[in-house]
Amino acid sequence: MIVTRSWLNEWIDLKGITTDNLVKTLNSIGLEVDRVHHYKVPEKIVFGRVLECEKHPDADKLNICKVDIGSSTRQIVCGASNVRAGLNVVVATIGAEMPNGLIIKPVVLRGIDSEGMICSAGEIGFENIQDGIMELDESIGGYTLGQEVSENNIFGDDLIEIELTANRGDCLSIRGIARDLSAAYDRPLKEVTFNENEDRRIGIGRILSLSHEKDLNINLRYKAVDLKNLIIPFVIKLRLSQIEEKRDTDIESIMLYATHSSGVILKAYNYGFFCAKNDTMAKIVLSEDKHGYACIMSKEKASTIGIIQEDASKVTYVEGTVLIEASYIPPDIISKKMAISKIPSGPLYYRTSRGSEPELNLGLSFCLDLIESNSNSAIFGGNIELCDSYENKIVSVSKQEIDEIIGASIDKVKINKILKNLGFNTAKSHADHFVISVPRFRHDIINKQDIIEEIVRLVGIDNIPSKPFMFKEENKLKDDYFEYKKRRTYRHRAAQSGFFESVHFVFDEKKVLQKYGFDTLNEELELLNPIVNTLDTLRSTLMTGLLKAASGNVNNGYSSVKLFEVGSVFNASREESLKMAMLFCGNKESESLSNSGKPQKIDFAFFTQKIADIIGEFELRTHTTKHSLSHPFQCAEILIGDEAVGELFRVHPSVQDSYNLDITIMCEIDFTKLPDSLKVAKNVSKYQASFRDLSIVMPQEMSYDRVKGVIEKNASNELIHFYPVDRYADESLGENVSLSIRFMLQSDEKTLQEEDITSSMDAILNALKNELGITLR
Repeated sequence: MIVTRSWLNEWIDLKGITTDNLVKTLNSIGLEVDRVHHYKVPEKIVFGRVLECEKHPDADKLNICKVDIGSSTRQIVCGASNVRAGLNVVVATIGAEMPNGLIIKPVVLRGIDSEGMICSAGEIGFENIQDGIMELDESIGGYTLGQEVSENNIFGDDLIEIELTANRGDCLSIRGIARDLSAAYDRPLKEVTFNENEDRRIGIGRILSLSHEKDLNINLRYKAVDLKNLIIPFVIKLRLSQIEEKRDTDIESIMLYATHSSGVILKAYNYGFFCAKNDTMAKIVLSEDKHGYACIMSKEKASTIGIIQEDASKVTYVEGTVLIEASYIPPDIISKKMAISKIPSGPLYYRTSRGSEPELNLGLSFCLDLIESNSNSAIFGGNIELCDSYENKIVSVSKQEIDEIIGASIDKVKINKILKNLGFNTAKSHADHFVISVPRFRHDIINKQDIIEEIVRLVGIDNIPSKPFMFKEENKLKDDYFEYKKRRTYRHRAAQSGFFESVHFVFDEKKVLQKYGFDTLNEELELLNPIVNTLDTLRSTLMTGLLKAASGNVNNGYSSVKLFEVGSVFNASREESLKMAMLFCGNKESESLSNSGKPQKIDFAFFTQKIADIIGEFELRTHTTKHSLSHPFQCAEILIGDEAVGELFRVHPSVQDSYNLDITIMCEIDFTKLPDSLKVAKNVSKYQASFRDLSIVMPQEMSYDRVKGVIEKNASNELIHFYPVDRYADESLGENVSLSIRFMLQSDEKTLQEEDITSSMDAILNALKNELGITLR
């Protein structure tokens, strides 16, 4: 999109704004400037007027001109075909250095003195406007003869080329760019007034009729002009050359200029094309072609609306009736149709497909005002139009949402001004809630994020205070993940300790469960259609499944079987819970040279250590199981802290025999009670630890828990840990036993002396004697 500073100034007041500032502002509001060109006419090039023009006596193509340059009249020999008396021209005087490096000097051409050069546009650094010299008129503003041309705003102009994104079709016009600058500078658009006096004008309805088949999703408006003596002003010729566009006829040049200025798609039609033979009434028929495009028809196709105009319907004459059409078609409709059924397109399709100006009357009035002020043409009264039904999109957004997305608080008044200057209607807004009506020319605005983007680009990203980036993401790891992770952790620990995972159905044989005293489902909750008779109920324990698996392994020749399973079990009410069970059967280790081929059998202590390797520290206490799988004298309850989490036992010999197993020890634990918290680091003393063993005599019936409780209650700060290491009984002790306990003592502050250790041990011995009657052996 190409604009010039003087052209923009016709739509918005740029007084006090430099071109550099203008470029910076355009870039900051998202209209990226691709190129800036400063027109600078050299010194000693002035305005002049050709007073006389005579043919050169010795050259057919040269003319001898008397040119008034204000301070004097100069004789200049000129070879331009369009030079003539009465023209206002641009003159390079003696001493002027032209843009191409040529210095103007007095010369003699075919015997005639020449003092200067009458210039074409290209010779002073502009794009070529026409063949020959420039023919100036009042469109460039006021000037005096002899005045430096560089002082004129049109010749001292700046050209700016803007690279627009595909969604900004509303900025494909001078008015569209000015509208964004209006919001950026908080300056209103200039009110452009048009002469719309309809009195004494012949109505367009007398010469034109319009008919259509159905709703074609287009907007059309027609005016008629009796064209006569149309002259294109110099400034329009100059600007059309600057935007690198050219049309074959003057009326088409006016259409192009008005379209580039206002954004409205304008076309001129040959009036006679729509008239039947011997008929002065033009008839336009709107119809749909086989591809679904809206077409202007008469005896043949005149144009495909928004895409291309046929040559036969174009205006080729300079006088006569001309139909002027303003059109709008939604860009999404025309683009989709072109993607489906591509047809040849004309120069205006680019604007139509990107989004043109839907305010048709603005473009038509601007165009007709140009024609009327630069010709003797007569404009017919009224217009003929076809409009589609359309309601502006409504987008609601709160002040809080705007501030949260932008990351800064924007003043409400400033937001209102920006939206209003951009053409949005916020009349229905209330309190801190904006209800925004989106104008049709902003087809790219769909949701609140688009509105906020408009506010950001107009406020300026550099004007929003920078803040540290804070990334906050919701934790997507839910309970099911942590349950899975815990399960995986314990499975890996069991595998690392030498156990193999065994996986079974959640079904079991009801008869077996009842035989060993396990709960089974209530009768009304039993399985209606079990897979087989041996899987006729939901299991209430993992242990029977592990025993069957161990039996199968032993029968296959394995002398040492280590299995574990983590799985669901069900109570009588079908309530599900998660358990972990482990089984060790037979030899502690494989046959090897170290054990002379005779490995020891698994024992209670060894299995307990294996379980500790998997679930961590725990304690055991005397326990009697509710089922009959366990050995009555080798059974314990597992405690973690003060909470019972499961049971550990040797399998009853009779059960071992029934499954053909060697010595077997197993346990079952409530998996949900196993610890899964973060590891906590504790301080460790750098001083040496000391160990003391005490052998005490206590009644056989007294539990170790009572002894442990007394020791813990009376322990000093230096006592780190204690545990039983030996139990001894013989006839000399009678009904008592000897229990050896090892104590570990350590201080965080010093190496313990003998008296410190003795003091701690004495305190424990005194407490055992006083509370339990226990003494040293």
